[in-house]
Amino acid sequence: MGNCEQRIQDCLSRIEAEDARIGAWEHVDAIGAMHRARELDGIEYAGHKGPLHGMAIGVKDIIDVAQLPTRCGSPIYATNIASADAACVALARAAGAIIIGKTVTTELATFVPARTKNPLNLEYTSGGSSAGSAAAVAAGMVPMAIGTQTAGSVIRPAAYCGVFGFKPTFGHVPREGVKLQSSILDTVGVFTRNISDTAKWYAAMTGASPAIETSTARLRIAVVTNLNEQANADMLTAVEHAIEALQSAGVHIERLRLPQAFDDAVRDQKIIQLAEGSKFYAPEYQDFRAQLNDDIAAVLEEGARIDSRDFMAAVARASILRIEADRSMGDFDCLLMPAAPGAAPHGFASTGDPLFSRVNSLLHQPAITLPIYKNTNGMPLGLQLIGARNQDRQLFTTAQRVFDAIKSNHHG
Repeated sequence: MGNCEQRIQDCLSRIEAEDARIGAWEHVDAIGAMHRARELDGIEYAGHKGPLHGMAIGVKDIIDVAQLPTRCGSPIYATNIASADAACVALARAAGAIIIGKTVTTELATFVPARTKNPLNLEYTSGGSSAGSAAAVAAGMVPMAIGTQTAGSVIRPAAYCGVFGFKPTFGHVPREGVKLQSSILDTVGVFTRNISDTAKWYAAMTGASPAIETSTARLRIAVVTNLNEQANADMLTAVEHAIEALQSAGVHIERLRLPQAFDDAVRDQKIIQLAEGSKFYAPEYQDFRAQLNDDIAAVLEEGARIDSRDFMAAVARASILRIEADRSMGDFDCLLMPAAPGAAPHGFASTGDPLFSRVNSLLHQPAITLPIYKNTNGMPLGLQLIGARNQDRQLFTTAQRVFDAIKSNHHG
């Protein structure tokens, strides 16, 4: 058995053993994955392999994979089969990835909880809407899974499940073949178990170098305090521990309260997501209302009531604020803040609050979840680093240095 085939077999065995209790997978293509693995094992590469060679990948079930179902977590699409790969899937395959299957998403990638449980404790949510992708990576079923983010659907579930989650700069990864909720916000992202694999995925998507650059320059990090009143005590303690660890490593730290416009951006992100969601999901609402969750239908109705002038004003303010955010990032390597208000909520009534990611989703900034701390119940407390637009590779360098510094100076 070749290396790729063995890796895929290991993943399939893990899925068979674990997924009945976790519920991370919508569809597993064992035959197709094994066939592709054998194919890769039999190819002579003359020393050149793609950055994702032999990597087993799960794909969120709003993203098309040729000849596999795209059900979008909804009975409306129960029999829908994709005719072609989404662009991000095609790029992953071209880089040597092996698609194992489709991971569970919440209904139409919204806030209604899916069946997926948190692998670290089955009594807790794994987040949303990329629930299955985060859980599959956290459970060791695959080393990598693709997700999407409109508000916080990569950063938050990664934090809840204790894995790395990366949302690139808006527009860097193509969205063709993805079921969209918002043309202004939706971004394809990834879940991994290390930053190195995150950089390899980004390389496959964009053509950038897969290597993480090294640097010895003193890091300058701004700790954003704007939403601290919305974070619980465990999360605030984790932030303080991170500050202490980074300062011990020689990192320059400044606490930064961003101007009121950044607080107002939370409102504008909601306006844009609601208004665009009502338009993008108009076919489902108009033609299949009886098959929609009532809470989703109510949100679509709320979005339809937003005045077009309010929507355009929110779009205009966001455009201006992106420039201001670029300017404010000039003195820092990154911003640091919680990835969520706290650890994953207990139970399955909610997928958690995306509050801490709404603004950088609106501002199109790259962000990465760092799984470092845990609360007294042993559940992860994820921090996030936010970079400047179009500086994704620099964010990987910073994130690796920050992660290493905190781990080496953390004693609790």
